[in-house]
Amino acid sequence: MSVQQVQSIDIYHGLPVYDDSLTGLTAIITGANGISGYHMLQVLSRSPSRWRKIYCLSRRPPYMPGGLPSNAEHVALDFLKTPEEIAATLKDKGVQADHIFFFAYLQPSPKAGGGLWSDAGEMCRVNSQLLDNFIGALKMASIKPKRFMLQTGAKNYGVHLGATKVPQEESDPRVEIEPNFYYPQEDSLFKYCREEGVGWNVHMPGAILGAVPDAAMNMAFPLAVYASVCAELKQPLEWPSGVEAWQMHSSMSSAMLNAFMEEWAVLTPAAENQRFNTSDDSLFTWEGFWPRLAGWYGVDWKGPDPEATYVERQVPHNPRGYGSNATVRQKFSLTEWAKGPEVQEAWEKIADRHDLACRELKDVDRVFAFLDGSTTRAGPLLLSMDKSRKLGWHGFVDTSESLLSVFDNFARIKMIPPVPKVKVAFN
Repeated sequence: MSVQQVQSIDIYHGLPVYDDSLTGLTAIITGANGISGYHMLQVLSRSPSRWRKIYCLSRRPPYMPGGLPSNAEHVALDFLKTPEEIAATLKDKGVQADHIFFFAYLQPSPKAGGGLWSDAGEMCRVNSQLLDNFIGALKMASIKPKRFMLQTGAKNYGVHLGATKVPQEESDPRVEIEPNFYYPQEDSLFKYCREEGVGWNVHMPGAILGAVPDAAMNMAFPLAVYASVCAELKQPLEWPSGVEAWQMHSSMSSAMLNAFMEEWAVLTPAAENQRFNTSDDSLFTWEGFWPRLAGWYGVDWKGPDPEATYVERQVPHNPRGYGSNATVRQKFSLTEWAKGPEVQEAWEKIADRHDLACRELKDVDRVFAFLDGSTTRAGPLLLSMDKSRKLGWHGFVDTSESLLSVFDNFARIKMIPPVPKVKVAFN
């Protein structure tokens, strides 16, 4: 019989309790100014005795009100530079690491007229280069970690291409309909770890929820903008898609809980050389969340309308390999909604009133496309957490509660107005 001790930290529950003898570790966080790297830094810096030194590698320093924690240091690096150039900087700064958390990512421009991820070949090329250059630099700088954690995502299962097998399990085969940079990244990592005698972990979250100044690839920010403008215009919160996506299960992945799990994985011997789904483990549907969101902002809401006119689009791919291709129905695009003059004017008034960082909605196609994708999903995203549970991971957060926390954090950094919280209720 084995006995585990778990704890709650704020809204995050079932988190591991570590032995006090686990001290003096060093870590590298790449992409430390992004949504995942920033929250990884927050988690590690909570325990300065366990993590005595954290090297934050990114072109720009992480946004941390009050400055970096005392046990963290920013090292300016561009992973598109040569391994030799990266290694020179690592050696000059005396960087060492017991554990590496790799989050570096670049989003290339989509093809003309295409969606957010339409240039799959360029995404594959540039993001493979980021990891390969860094791995090459590690060897040159004589940095040999005990464990190397690579974060990829649910696109591993082809969920961005169409309906997939459910639940999505770590043992599912690769979906090679089009290039996917996760796969060459994994192959590079496995080869490096095999040759150097290093342990590895791969973590695969769904839509990541967190608050950082760059709102790309972040469903929470455009969602908060939508609700804020609806409240400003005294309009109902209208669901933009059909009943299928309204009721479809969508595993969400809060950035803070992801980081707690990734710390657990690298510190757990039984988790070595394993791939893990990484999610809130919360039963989230838009049908359940939409009334809550409207309640926070004090507006009415509208769900799917059977009498409305929908644009129907058959998804061109079928990752599950059987049955007919899924059909996506959309009443209106949130991306196009955000470009409307009434919306732009309302946001400018909101921004002026609350002294927000951005007086106008910029980069709308990139920012709102992720929310459009999340509200028109072709099939359920149901990330199985069975594998990690068997190995002792029991972390959980209520996704609705997490989203409210993320909204509050966005308000603190002046990206959105404060959430009115007219009605707040959780189960």
